[in-house]
Amino acid sequence: MTNRFQVRDRFADGAQFIGGLPRQGTSGRTHAVVNPATGEEIHRYELAGAADVDAAVAAALAAFPGWAGATPGARSDALHRFAEVLAEQAADFAYAETLQCGKPIRLSTEFDVPGTVDNTVFFAGAARRLEGVSAGEYSGDHTSYVRREPIGVIGSIAPWNYPLQMAAWKILPAVAAGNTIVLKPAEITPFTSLMFAQAARRAGLPDGVINVVTGAGPDAGEHLVGHRDVVMTSFTGSTAVGRRVAEIATATVKRLHLELGGKAPFLVFDDADLEAAVHGAVAGSLINAGQDCTAATRAYVQRPLYDAFVSGVAALMETVRMGDPLDPETDLGPLITHSHRDRVAGFVDRARGHARVVTGGEAPGGELKEGAYYRPTLIVDAAQDSEIVQSEIFGPVLVVLPFDTDDEGIRLANDTPYGLAASAWSRDVYRAGRATREIKAGCVWVNDHIPIISEMPHGGYKASGFGKDMSVYSFEEYTQVKHVMYDNTAVARKDWHRTIFGDRC
Repeated sequence: MTNRFQVRDRFADGAQFIGGLPRQGTSGRTHAVVNPATGEEIHRYELAGAADVDAAVAAALAAFPGWAGATPGARSDALHRFAEVLAEQAADFAYAETLQCGKPIRLSTEFDVPGTVDNTVFFAGAARRLEGVSAGEYSGDHTSYVRREPIGVIGSIAPWNYPLQMAAWKILPAVAAGNTIVLKPAEITPFTSLMFAQAARRAGLPDGVINVVTGAGPDAGEHLVGHRDVVMTSFTGSTAVGRRVAEIATATVKRLHLELGGKAPFLVFDDADLEAAVHGAVAGSLINAGQDCTAATRAYVQRPLYDAFVSGVAALMETVRMGDPLDPETDLGPLITHSHRDRVAGFVDRARGHARVVTGGEAPGGELKEGAYYRPTLIVDAAQDSEIVQSEIFGPVLVVLPFDTDDEGIRLANDTPYGLAASAWSRDVYRAGRATREIKAGCVWVNDHIPIISEMPHGGYKASGFGKDMSVYSFEEYTQVKHVMYDNTAVARKDWHRTIFGDRC
């Protein structure tokens, strides 16, 4: 794929976007963005510090009254223009996302970018549709109604695995509801978040509505979460970091939205379509090199299908093509960094003492040796309480375990601290229905795994966090519900005043 722009030229003015303008950071420390497919530095910029966060929050605070006071129609029109600009720049966004993340260009082109455009179109429409309880005379003497109002400046932190989509998930519902926002993307993948903010300005969104500060978590991130003028924090990332975010946010009584880790079960009953389950398991475990909190990571297969499922998955994994992520023929790109690749390898290597690696379990050599690549890996014979089954690996690793009864399968599916996503595979509608009711996860797919749509919510149970991204349900995160009550009697002395004045009323 042709390089449509030079990264150093595109971000020469800095990796911060504050009050409608690009800026250099002021932390005094630089950070290198590295192409994970080659290990080469592609850009170096100065990180944001506390002063940059303060400036971004101040810009968002200044923009809030005007944006909150705009009509829903005006915000909707601006977001529709925003979607058009994103679509016009689709090729640039796909290139930049692949360059910084190492994800295959097919994934960036067919999933990340169109998904983001669709999400923008969705929230352009949703901006005009803030729901509340119908007005009515619930007390008899008063008319009550509910207002949904924007709450102020949002401070959001997005992860590195889907930088563009996560920027959209954080920004769009917040601004559609009339809030302004400061987003901190991961410092290793800043490009598309900055481009997203720049595209919003080109579409005519007022300066200060969307701001981006690119800095390290302990510095810029923690300062943003704890900032006195930030009224809500939305964080997507690991459960461990989520606990730290919650600790800081609750100290200032902020509203909090957390989308944390996952360890999605892939539950295959003995009447499932075996071919569909095999293909679904390989695709669901390898999407984005397994760096997806909803990825299929532990498959439970009822014993009559277990052997055939394992052999089918192993054979299909071995056909997956690793290579240059900018090559449209590449199926699987590198992991995000070499250190993360080594972390994934560590999980697999420790599992060898008690489990069996059927295929994969190593980094490739040859022309891929300089990149952060790791082969698609299938593991069997692991114990349910082992690290490889219980912990989030975030790599192209699938563990398969057998089960006997339906009760056992559902129990095992629920047997981790996480509850973000799951899937159940069966031709029996009653069996599948039971799984959707009893598996504790924010999303349960039936006979598929991974698809998301803008109209439906995304969020988890248990240690996977709380609150929803996407869909109209996300407005519940970014609006304040207000009850308004009008007296209809025009009577000065109300019956309830007797509780104060007695017979003198």
